[in-house]
Amino acid sequence: MRLDELLDELQVRIDEVRGTRDRVHSLLEAVVSVGRELDLAQVLRRIVEAAALLVDAEYGALGVIGPDGRRLAQFLTVGLTEDEIADIGPLPAGHGLLGEVIHHPEPLRLTDLKAHSSSHGFPAHHPPMRSFLGVPIRVRDEVFGNLYLTDKRGGVDFDTEDETVISTLSVAAGVAIDNARLYEGAQRQQLWLRANAEITESLLSGSSRPAVLELIALRAQEITGARLAHIAVPVEGVDGLVVEFASGTDGADRQGLVVPVDGTLSGAAHRSGKPVTAMRAWDDGRYPAQGPEPGPHAPGADRLGADGLGADGPGRDRLGPAVAVPLGTGGGESRGVLLLSRPAGEPAFGEGELEPLVAFAGQAALALELAERRRDAEQIALLEERDRIARDLHDLAIQRLFATGMTLQSAARLVEHEGAAERVGRAVEDLDETIKIIRSTIFGLRTKDRESGPGLRARAARAVGDAAAALGHPPRLSMEGLLDTEVPPQTADHVVAVLGELLSNAARHAGATRVGVALQAGQGEIVLTVSDDGSGIPPQGRRSGLRNLDERARSVGGSFTVELPEEGGSRLVWRAPLTEGT
Repeated sequence: MRLDELLDELQVRIDEVRGTRDRVHSLLEAVVSVGRELDLAQVLRRIVEAAALLVDAEYGALGVIGPDGRRLAQFLTVGLTEDEIADIGPLPAGHGLLGEVIHHPEPLRLTDLKAHSSSHGFPAHHPPMRSFLGVPIRVRDEVFGNLYLTDKRGGVDFDTEDETVISTLSVAAGVAIDNARLYEGAQRQQLWLRANAEITESLLSGSSRPAVLELIALRAQEITGARLAHIAVPVEGVDGLVVEFASGTDGADRQGLVVPVDGTLSGAAHRSGKPVTAMRAWDDGRYPAQGPEPGPHAPGADRLGADGLGADGPGRDRLGPAVAVPLGTGGGESRGVLLLSRPAGEPAFGEGELEPLVAFAGQAALALELAERRRDAEQIALLEERDRIARDLHDLAIQRLFATGMTLQSAARLVEHEGAAERVGRAVEDLDETIKIIRSTIFGLRTKDRESGPGLRARAARAVGDAAAALGHPPRLSMEGLLDTEVPPQTADHVVAVLGELLSNAARHAGATRVGVALQAGQGEIVLTVSDDGSGIPPQGRRSGLRNLDERARSVGGSFTVELPEEGGSRLVWRAPLTEGT
């Protein structure tokens, strides 16, 4: 061999050694970069970026396997712009070639990925890809996810060295992910402990039930990174759960929503007394009522799923993994359900998150029970105070008035002046009338709030729930004020009758896709508002039913108004004073 050939070969070997050295150096830098982070989201992003850089791949992705072990719960990409990702559409769930690495967690290297038997092709607007390298990431003994790399730059194929480098990176990635998850779990545990302490402090300070429910939902939403949080509770006379508080995506629309027990996440959690999860609640086959309801809809109708997570509802492109946690301390039906949903593309709720969440829900259930017991104690104290007042009026006031009347009656015989005697007689009659009034008041004090039957709040919720079938969707219901204690019984009967008539009219004539009901008691009056997005009320239409509602309002000193908003639909407002006979 000639000298110049030996020198050329030596130079090639030196270049190879330098290339290997540089690659090892890059691998070490990548390992250090990945291991430096403690935020799990940043760790995952660093891993996929480092992997694409190490093997000079044009595209890279990291798929996180969901709790079911069959589908991808999260998918991070490198090499695609935000516009390209949006054009491609929903992120992959782990079928086809991506699922091959899930079901067989071993490195997979292909010259042409389209030639593989598991390849199903690409969706519309997806860039073309040829060469492929897939490597699983293990965290301890668990397959956490997979690294997917495609199209090595220069048009060459991925080689054995590329596979070795990415396999080595995946080992370091598993350690980094484990550390980040442990750190994240410790941080989250601290947050749950603080939230429990805050709820306990709120209860001890005398906060109301609505305030406690709001605090429970908001803290759970913050800690889990949920975009939606709502609490649904069972209400007497309603076939389902009523959303008492909602926060986050379209929270106002979900307030008062009636959630069926059958076919929904919330219903399953309420009935079983155990947490229920879904990677994408609105299209989970286990909960058919979760998604859009079947049947004819108006063009462009904006409909919510039964849990407020419908694929055709508001925020459908923003909600993803969901969990429903019963508010209870044991098995069986719960006191309510806390529903949380993360944005689309976020991780599913895993076992590590469910344990503290269940403990928090148990604490929340105790908080609700304490609030109810305190309310019962206050009610008993109120009734006992009424009994005391009634007893004092009977034993003291009435007896003294009676004695005063007897004295005046005796004195009347001694009065010689005819006018003075007449005035004394009138005073005795006034005392008799006063005694009758006090006795009537005593009877009212002793019988108020002891009559059987559901209150106005439960009756209104039942009327709204019954109207769901006729309307084709559950109306939104919100209730404020002391409806069961401040509204006179006669007025409450009028309210229930008016509500039923308005909902029946909406079902028969409005053709509405949304109906909202608001019931408020306060500032000396009760206000019932029923609004819809239907066809409105034509001027030539029959209004006899509306006249009846107006007459009802006038009979109790109230009013009834019909409003037709510019954007369409109708808004009907029925008012009545809280004092009978006003």
